[in-house]
Amino acid sequence: MIVVFSGTDGAGKSTQIELLQSYLSSKNCKTKYLWARGGYTPLFSSVKNIARWLLRKKLPGAGESKERDQILNKSSVSSLWLFIAILDLLFFYGIYARYCSILGYVVICDRYLEDTCLDFKRNFSGKFNETGILWRALLLFAPKPNHSFLLYVPVEVSIERSKLKKEPFPDSPETLKWRLDYYLNERYFPSSRFCKIDCQQPVDTIQTIIRNHIEAV
Repeated sequence: MIVVFSGTDGAGKSTQIELLQSYLSSKNCKTKYLWARGGYTPLFSSVKNIARWLLRKKLPGAGESKERDQILNKSSVSSLWLFIAILDLLFFYGIYARYCSILGYVVICDRYLEDTCLDFKRNFSGKFNETGILWRALLLFAPKPNHSFLLYVPVEVSIERSKLKKEPFPDSPETLKWRLDYYLNERYFPSSRFCKIDCQQPVDTIQTIIRNHIEAV
């Protein structure tokens, strides 16, 4: 079984995933937690670290910076970055996630393809091609989730929770609103595929909704 959690920052995805893992473990189910964001999987992060080591001062360090933005604004660099990131996700989801599922794990994905698609739309506007062969191949080969949950909170709640968590690189209010609008858009995140949960409710209430949804199938 593959369970996917999507949604806004500060919605409590990590908390709900931990509670679900504990619950499934009590039912003697093996779980495998997978966190992925296009360009930030363990493999791609290793590739970037090697590139920084080889090129020394020619590449900026990890994290947001003006130097990083200037480099990624170059068409050749952004195209290469997107190519490697999508190819990496093909391996991560199409092979690794499937392999874990075949081994009998309940694979729990913190973020999935739709979240990465939003990242690419926002960060590589005009350069990311949703109809490109590589992205379509990723959609084809990545396993289809058995359950998809979309957890969300209003922008002001997301900002407040990010402050409490002391997020090092929080999104701007404009970006948070942009993402929330997409998440609540039925065209991109239809209720027929996503169980949408307003996470201003108590943590236990949200967890009950998630468990009931999984057990109902």
